[in-house]
Amino acid sequence: MTTTSLALAGLPIVTPDHSSQFVLRRNGTACHGRIAFPTRVVAGLVRAGRGYAFSVQGDLELQLRRRSCNFGRGGKESVGVSQASAADVVVVKDDMKVGGRSADHGDERVLQLVAEVREAYMTMRTKPAEWRVQQLKGLLRMVIESESEIVEALYADLGKPAHESYMSEISLVKSSCKLAIKELKKWMAPQRVSGSMITFPSSASIVAEPLGVTLVISAWNFPFLLSVDPLIGAISAGCAVVLKPSEVVYATPALLAKLIPLYMDNSVIRVVEGGVAETTLLLEQKWDKIFYTGNPKVGRIVMAAASKHLTPVTLELGGKCPVYFDRSANLKVGLRRIAQGKWGNNNGQACISPDYILVDESIASELVDNLKEIIETFYGKNPISSTNLSRIVNTKHYLRLISFLEDPQICSKIVHGGERDEKKLYIAPTLVCDALMDSFLMSEEIFGPILPIIKVQGEQEAIDIINARPKPLAAYVFTTNKAVEERMVKNVSSGGMVVNDTVMHFVNPGLPFGGVGESGMGSYHGKFSFDAFSHKKAVLYRTSLGDFPARYPPFTTKKQNFLRCVLDGDYIGAILSLTGLKK
Repeated sequence: MTTTSLALAGLPIVTPDHSSQFVLRRNGTACHGRIAFPTRVVAGLVRAGRGYAFSVQGDLELQLRRRSCNFGRGGKESVGVSQASAADVVVVKDDMKVGGRSADHGDERVLQLVAEVREAYMTMRTKPAEWRVQQLKGLLRMVIESESEIVEALYADLGKPAHESYMSEISLVKSSCKLAIKELKKWMAPQRVSGSMITFPSSASIVAEPLGVTLVISAWNFPFLLSVDPLIGAISAGCAVVLKPSEVVYATPALLAKLIPLYMDNSVIRVVEGGVAETTLLLEQKWDKIFYTGNPKVGRIVMAAASKHLTPVTLELGGKCPVYFDRSANLKVGLRRIAQGKWGNNNGQACISPDYILVDESIASELVDNLKEIIETFYGKNPISSTNLSRIVNTKHYLRLISFLEDPQICSKIVHGGERDEKKLYIAPTLVCDALMDSFLMSEEIFGPILPIIKVQGEQEAIDIINARPKPLAAYVFTTNKAVEERMVKNVSSGGMVVNDTVMHFVNPGLPFGGVGESGMGSYHGKFSFDAFSHKKAVLYRTSLGDFPARYPPFTTKKQNFLRCVLDGDYIGAILSLTGLKK
């Protein structure tokens, strides 16, 4: 079987990715598609002119997902599609050769972009508060004026409902922008700190200065929010930013690449589209800060790359976020909040979605029955027709989730849901009772609409189960018992914790959002975002006064006695040593 080099070039925007999705735009018309089997992408993506080049083995099927697409490809043959329906398929045979530029061109483009951003940053244009506020206002205007386009892109990428897109992405970005604009001068102001007798007379302050040229690598599950929210922090701190959106989705990165230059200073705020090859190349460059949102496996790669240049990192990762449901908790309210945090939060494809429930065995049956009713109330008897559920991001992740359900240890324990439709990338909200702790379902982060429920004998067993696993990004406890609440907060280590709710800590800008251990390092949101991209410089101000001879050699016995007393805080002894009364 031969290998064919294919470059979808000559189109204004071409954004495929290694998960086999693409979007083509010509004359304002978007044509979304997915590369279907038997194609296998065998090489990383590289920029090729105005498109991307990648290699395939076998026939290439491009299945169109929207009507009214009109585009063509050139080479040995030209295949065109006009007024395509969802059933139309374009088959490009294995011997078809389509032109494109070499990979080196893409490398040069990325390297030039990084050099241009660093050169622009060195002009100090990003440091004044006026520039920062101007960029934040431009970003806010971009979100307001482009809301419909953002909603459309999120629906194309994830099937995300419009109201969910606004609540979980757009509104949070707007709030972050408004807060940063309002508080920026206060955040930038030097922080006065008390002096000490050793440095008397003096004054001291902590000055926040931008770390420099930064790289933000965002995730696919909230592709707008997780791209723009760190960007707000970097701009507030006065940094230059190169944003690399996830290659798993296509419409939102393409939209960001189009909009950001229209509303912001493109000399120091740039977007790089592409796949693994572009990300790898970016990680090889020297940065002053790397901010990554994703999974622990890639987080290790990012950290290893950063270590070569001693670059500081913020890693927003994930993990299996547990729920402990105590017998004293309000069943109806608690389960509604769990259901919303799970299936109403990108259909479980969120790093802070509840991953599994540990429930007091005395109420386990009642919990399951009530949760079934809530799922039906929220999404109907046939959830596949619900307009309130996002879809699975792509076939790769769909098949990963299906493998959980088909595990012999799990399939017999499904008590609700389990229905699926690969063509629609749909999996119903699914409950699994008494999942074995050593099963794949309980060993990996689920990141989907499957919710295991495990009986425990009380909060201590729940604490032991949680603490036996890597530290999660979030932990949730439902109880009205203050003693149980205190024990969970005190004894469970996690990035964040919410009592009697789920995911809501994410929307409080006064709380740092971040992980610990396997779930990440560093935090952001509100002022914590400003701090994440700032260096806190210690500044001590002195005059020529207070130049005591005792600090300089030769160190006589009298000088040594004086200095010992001062350093030990024995100021009376210091005075006595100067008079010769203390030896």
